[in-house]
Amino acid sequence: MHISVLLEESIRYLNLKDNSVIVDATLGYGGHSSNILAKIPKGFLYAFDQDKEAIKEASKKLASVGSNYEIINTNFVNIKEELNKRNIRPDGILFDLGVSSPQLDNAERGFSFHKDAKLDMRMNQDDKFTAYEVVNEYPYEKLVDIFYKYGEEKYASSIAKAIIQYRETKKIESTLELAEIIKESVPEKYRRQGHPARKVFQAIRIEVNNELEVFKTALTDALDLVKPGGRICVITFHSLEDRICKQIFNEVSSIPKELRKLPVIPKEYKPKFKVVANIAPSKKEIEENARSRSARLRVIERVNDYGEEKN
Repeated sequence: MHISVLLEESIRYLNLKDNSVIVDATLGYGGHSSNILAKIPKGFLYAFDQDKEAIKEASKKLASVGSNYEIINTNFVNIKEELNKRNIRPDGILFDLGVSSPQLDNAERGFSFHKDAKLDMRMNQDDKFTAYEVVNEYPYEKLVDIFYKYGEEKYASSIAKAIIQYRETKKIESTLELAEIIKESVPEKYRRQGHPARKVFQAIRIEVNNELEVFKTALTDALDLVKPGGRICVITFHSLEDRICKQIFNEVSSIPKELRKLPVIPKEYKPKFKVVANIAPSKKEIEENARSRSARLRVIERVNDYGEEKN
C-alpha cells in the first residue's frame, strides 16, 4: 500500500482555497491529488503522470472525490507546454519526487533489488530505454560516473568493474542477478550497513528516466507558471534532488550579489519569490512509514510579477 509522504504539511502549505486551480505534477497513485481535490470543490486539479498503471488506479480514487480534474498522461517536463495549451496559470503546484510503493512492490517493474524481475526501471512503459541497456552496454567509466554521481556510491569503481567482468561471459538479465554482483563486489563490513545495491539501483533508475535534468527543467518552468501569491511545494527523497531544489529556490528568492549593497534595489532586480518552508517528516511519520525518512518538503511563493499582467 502506498502512503503519501508529508501529506498534511504539503496540503497545508499549498494554501488551498475552495476555488484554487492546482497542479499535481506527480499524480502517482493519487494520495496527494485526492486530498487536494477534496479541498477545492469550486476549483480544478490538473494532474500529470506518465505511468499508465498509476493513472488507472488514481483515476478511481479521484472519481470518488469529484469530477473537477484532468489527468494529463505525460512526463512533467512538459508542464509548461501542456498548461499553456490550456491557458492555465495555477495557484499552486506540487512535486512529489518519490517512487511510489506500488512501483517498488511490483516486481515486474524492475525497481526493487529484493524481488526478481527483468532489468527495467522505466517510469514510462512506452519508453524503449531500460536498465538492461545501462547495465549491459555502458562502458566502465560511464558506470562509475552514474554510480558515484547519482547514487553517491563510494564503491562505484569496484562495482562497475565487477559488472564489466561478469558481462564478459553473459548478459546481466535480472534485478537479483545484478544485486548479487553488487553484493559480492563490496567489503563485508559495508554489506552490514544496509543492502549495497540500494544506491546503485537508485543511480540506474535516475539514469534510465533522466530524472534530475527533467526535474530541473520542470521546476524552472513551474516557477514561471505559478500566479502571484501562488506556491510551489516540492517533496524530495535524496540529496541530489534536494540540492537542485534548494539551489533554484535560493536563486529566484535572492537579490543578485553585486546589487546587495545598493541603498535602493531597482524594482526589476527584487526577487519575485520568497522561500516559505523547509520541513522534514515528524518522528511519528517516520515510525509509521520508514520510506519517509529521507524526505524533505521545500515551499516557495511567488510574491509578484513586476509589470506582468496579473490574472
